[in-house]
Amino acid sequence: MQNLSKNPICFTLILILCLKTNAQTDHDSYMKREHSLVKPYQGAGIAIPFWDFYGSTMVSTNYVRLTADIQSRSGSLWNQVQCMVQNWELIVQFKVHGKGKELFGDGLALWYSKERMIPGPVFGSKDYFSGLAIILDTYSNHNGPHNHQHPYISAMVNNGSLSYDHDRDGTHTQLAGCEAKFRNVDYDTLISIRYENDVLTVSTDIENKNEWKQCFRVEGVKLPTGYYFGASATTGDLSDNHDIYAFRFYETSPTNVQNAVNRMSIIPEAALFEAPRPRTDDVKPGMSNIKIFFILLLGMIVAVAATIFGIMYYQQRKESSRKLW
Repeated sequence: MQNLSKNPICFTLILILCLKTNAQTDHDSYMKREHSLVKPYQGAGIAIPFWDFYGSTMVSTNYVRLTADIQSRSGSLWNQVQCMVQNWELIVQFKVHGKGKELFGDGLALWYSKERMIPGPVFGSKDYFSGLAIILDTYSNHNGPHNHQHPYISAMVNNGSLSYDHDRDGTHTQLAGCEAKFRNVDYDTLISIRYENDVLTVSTDIENKNEWKQCFRVEGVKLPTGYYFGASATTGDLSDNHDIYAFRFYETSPTNVQNAVNRMSIIPEAALFEAPRPRTDDVKPGMSNIKIFFILLLGMIVAVAATIFGIMYYQQRKESSRKLW
């Protein structure tokens, strides 16, 4: 080491080599630019390198807004490059916020899908899709029988034969899910989607603790290579801003090229689904307090009028009886 210190060039080269070797264990060293989206977003003109967008999507210097807090908006953002990585992790930095205090919606979806840039009813994208959807549902007015609160994160794997049922928030086709209070917070919210050795793990960092909290883990999930990553969102009668700040894609282990090609023919499937819930009609909303007040007031008026009429009738009968005697 003493001789190396006398040769600064040699020492510098060895130091750089050591740093590079150590960096191989760092997560950032595996980030693949062709599947990632980080600031600055814009390339030449309004185009984003490796990405397309449509609908109401707007690109600013700080975020990509899929929908504004306006009714009946729909937008999406899609990667242009097929994913040929077998084991990967996608970390998405996002924000959902709006003026609504009790009523808001509808939500956004993160996609690993065979189809891209096709608008549709599933949070702004195609129904009967092939691939994986991670759905971040914020619609606060429940659509049927649930045992959870909103916002709610769930996963759906589809081979093109299933339809996402909004009336049941997709609970009959979801793999798993968890509650996640990510809406209208003042700090960064992140979600991690990790797919490794046919195991899907979704985690969140939404409590400003700078640590991951597992949402769910599902084994036996078969996803092919060659699909596309994307994000989409929609608003209806209720609305929110749905913003994407970053997509960071990591290859978690080296990919065998031949295996990656062979996996392109895999049909998306999952070994286990959550038990479907029986469908029941939504409970009709109760009457407002004003309606109840007026009904009670009317009832009281009728009761008082009936009492007065009864007293008058009784007195009249009594007077008639006296006259007869």
